Amino acid sequence: MIATPVAYLAAHQAPGGGFAEPGGTPYPQLTAWAVLGLRAAGAHPNGATLGYLQAHEGELASATDVELAAMAESALGAKPGALFVRIHRAQRANGRIGPGNNSTAWGILALRQAGERAPRSAVRYLVRQQARSGGWSWNPGGQPDSNDTAATVEALRAAGVKGTPIRRALSYLGRRHKRDGGFELTPGRGSDAQSTAWAVQAYLAAGRKPPRGAFAYLKRLRRSDGSFRYSKRYATTPVWVTAQVLPALSRRPFPLQPPSPARAAPGAPRRPACRRGRPPSTSSRRTSAAARPRA
Repeated sequence: MIATPVAYLAAHQAPGGGFAEPGGTPYPQLTAWAVLGLRAAGAHPNGATLGYLQAHEGELASATDVELAAMAESALGAKPGALFVRIHRAQRANGRIGPGNNSTAWGILALRQAGERAPRSAVRYLVRQQARSGGWSWNPGGQPDSNDTAATVEALRAAGVKGTPIRRALSYLGRRHKRDGGFELTPGRGSDAQSTAWAVQAYLAAGRKPPRGAFAYLKRLRRSDGSFRYSKRYATTPVWVTAQVLPALSRRPFPLQPPSPARAAPGAPRRPACRRGRPPSTSSRRTSAAARPRA
């Protein structure tokens, strides 16, 4: 039987509900990413997952970690009330949620995942933070990158934004598209799985077809155990990378809409169990939290 990405993630869930990298211990941020990846693929983590996330809410120190966990709990059908209180308290008078652009985008995504309205002031804040290049950075005034740009596109589209900001963002992302079909985080870094997955989700959120070669690039990074490499050169944090690739391959941008029964992965266990990882809290590698959780 061929190993699948869904089965790979399921095999790295501990009996207590948390997810871990190979040889590591479970922690809530990685667990939230695994939940989003599995739900995007139409699969379900085991019944202990929600309880694990709820029991570890007190460990979530950053705004993006809170938002990431809130999204995961909502994707499991729960109402993360205490986390929403923290998200609303993190909003500033200028509309920003938390310390910067990324936390604001993820705040909007978390609220929309639960069916709540995006604060108009937060949406306006993000639009104002778009750089001349068309991209967004983690914090105001920083260097734009593909992960934060993609996460912001998803947030703005979830809030109903169309037109110029989205077109400019996709133009920026197009300049991060490489000849191998993948996308890079910033100029000169080279393609990687997570940046490619984020870019694919942004195009899908905008109702546009992802650029040629993006899906093929991701598929070439798949390993025999069902996990994905970070890049052609590196294989690291496979649970985190695989969890972030799954939504793109499933063609499902954030926030996740309820999947139809037909979306369940063939042969995927509906209630995966079991065993035994820690990336940064969230988006693509070495830079994002929500999208890092870096996007």
